[in-house]
Amino acid sequence: MAFKPFKTILFGFAFSPSLKANVFEVNRLAAYFNSSLIFVHVGEKTEKKENTFQKLNKECPLKAEKVKIHWVQGEPVRTLIKVCKEFRVDLLLLGALKREKIVTFYLGSIARKLTRKAPCSVLLMLNPSVERHPCKHIVVNGFDSPQTEDTVEASFYVGKALKSQKITLVEEISESRIAVSIDDDKSLKKATLKKEKINIEEKTRVSDLIKKIPVKQLESIKWATQSIFGRRGYSIGHYARVVRADLLVMNAQEESTFLNRFFPKDLEHILAELPTDVLIIQTESNE
Repeated sequence: MAFKPFKTILFGFAFSPSLKANVFEVNRLAAYFNSSLIFVHVGEKTEKKENTFQKLNKECPLKAEKVKIHWVQGEPVRTLIKVCKEFRVDLLLLGALKREKIVTFYLGSIARKLTRKAPCSVLLMLNPSVERHPCKHIVVNGFDSPQTEDTVEASFYVGKALKSQKITLVEEISESRIAVSIDDDKSLKKATLKKEKINIEEKTRVSDLIKKIPVKQLESIKWATQSIFGRRGYSIGHYARVVRADLLVMNAQEESTFLNRFFPKDLEHILAELPTDVLIIQTESNE
């Protein structure tokens, strides 16, 4: 498999009210993944800013062993992408913003552009916190795609590092695959049998992916498969929200084409209304 552990993590920080929670959260994640951590501030470096940041970083009870801080000038998106490439970053951490008085989240323009253009995997954090919130349940896409094998392995790698209890692999199956007009009992039975056959085929396909994952990664994590008939992207996001998953793991966006402008891909549905924290796995074949 092409998936590689997160050896280097980068977080672009701003001096916002959530800075303390972000600093604590990303330090924890870097410690769990045993990764080096790079903090980047795109903006002017001042003594006041530096003292504020250093004070918060020292307060973290759990920290990455290797931490570097860079202060750079430039346009945020281009600058952070350049830094990711320069330091061979494996995981870019981004914060999602909460709309006032509404229990939904959205991506600002900078975060959305970075999510689409980042040369590495991206973790969108909805609720960074000073005190840790355990990641108990991970939902991961089981799409029939060349990228999925790496995404599934990544979900078990993350689950083991975060001591998750359960991983659910979701196969989203288009209703068009049934393609049977239901007019009577006979056609209903035919549709039901076809649906069951597709369900079995999908579960077998996903189970075969699990067999390729190193045994050590599977230890202490329960896993299950779940077939969902519906529109790809919408269905898995809804499922993750309903089961109150702590993390949704998805394939990275495929390279844009002319058609994609008119028919948004799976990831666009997820980004439109984030159901929970979302980890987007970028594999070598996509870079």
